[in-house]
Formats: sequence, C-alpha cells, structure tokens
Amino acid sequence: MRLLLVVIYLILYTIVSIPLYLIMFMIGKIKPEKKAAVAQKIVVYFGFRPILFLSGVRLTVKGRENIIKDQAALYVYNHRGFYDVLAGYSTAPCPTSFVAKKEIEKVPMVSRWMKYMHCLFLDREDIRQGMQTIMEGIELLKNGTSVYIAPEGTRNKSDEILEFHDASFKLAEKSKCPIIPVALNNTDAVFEQHLPWIRSAHVIIEYGEPIYMEQMNREERKAIGKTVREILQKKVDQNRLEL
Repeated sequence: MRLLLVVIYLILYTIVSIPLYLIMFMIGKIKPEKKAAVAQKIVVYFGFRPILFLSGVRLTVKGRENIIKDQAALYVYNHRGFYDVLAGYSTAPCPTSFVAKKEIEKVPMVSRWMKYMHCLFLDREDIRQGMQTIMEGIELLKNGTSVYIAPEGTRNKSDEILEFHDASFKLAEKSKCPIIPVALNNTDAVFEQHLPWIRSAHVIIEYGEPIYMEQMNREERKAIGKTVREILQKKVDQNRLEL
C-alpha cells in the first residue's frame, strides 16, 4: 500500500514539475544565485518530506545544533540506502549539494532537479573524472554550498561501516571547511531490506560536532578518514539501541 502511495505521488510530482521547470528557468535567468536554494526548498517541501510521510518514516534528528547554517561544511555520512538522501536533505542547511554515483545522472527527472541543486555525479571507474568532480566540490564549498558525501563509496549492508576513501576528505582540506559526521540508522529498513516493498520504520540521523582539519597536525590530517569513521561507528552503534 505504501509503495502504491509513493508511486502515485511521484507521478503527480512529475506532472507538476513540468511547469516548475519553466519557473526554474526564469529564476536562473533573473537571479541565478537563488536557483539552487529555491530548487532545494521545492524538492524538500514538496518531494522528500511528503515521501517520508507516505512511507511511514518516523524521523528522529539529533545534534541539530551542530548543523552550520552560516558556513559551508562537508557532511560525511554512512551509506545505508535510498532514504539516506531523503533524511539528509530534509534536515540539511540550504544550499546543500549531494555527491551521487554517475548512473543517477541518467535518470531524467531526478537528475534535472539534482543539477538545479548543483549535485555532483561521481564516476567511480574513471579516476581523472573522479578528481574533476572533487575539484568541482571544492569550488562549491568555497562558494558557500555545503556538500553531503558518503566516503564508503557504496551502499553498506552490514553493521560495520566500510573503510572510507580518503579522497573524499580533500573536499574539506582544500576548501578549509569544517567536517560534520552524520550518522544514519535504519534508512534501509524502509526499502532495501524488503525490496520492492516500502515499510514504515524509525530512522535516526545524528549530526556530530564539527571537525576542523586546519587545527590538526600532519599525522592527524592523514588519519582523518579513520577518525571520522570511528566517530560515526560509535554513534551508529549507540543509536541502534534506540530502534
């Protein structure tokens, strides 16, 4: 039943999106600096939050005080499933860009809105293209757009967070922005655990305290991936007890 409701809503959203594309085009011409923020609000308030509601997701947010609203930050999260993005965007500051796998760029409606919000598409097979994406992310952060990234590089099905790709942290190091660990619990219980059905679930998202790489020595900076991973693992383990 929940799957049917979500599908119907997505169809309606697609239809409504057609005139919205024209509105976004006009905003891009008149006030291009506002386009990403407007797109994010449309997607969050008329897309993601209704889908969370129809899916029966009870979202608990911890550490809201650690969300930085007046400065771009690199939000590093553990990847559990499709609903990671819905939970993340529904609580993230504006503007925020997500780093997604290259294949998502081929999905027509989804990729269009993601491009409006300056989301980045990472090609994991092409090292040169991947570095170009990292450089684009650095520029976004320098220009005030936060970035959400999952350094595991793939969806994780186990309780143990996978090893992080260190290249992800170049975004923070080169842009000199803070890193905020984002621990996600139970997002895969909504969809991935029982494909193709959608089930109600309690999802917990916790924002950790900001980490500033410029305050670290050389050895600490080299181990940043391990440090953030350990912080996330601890929070994930603790929050699992509340589910």
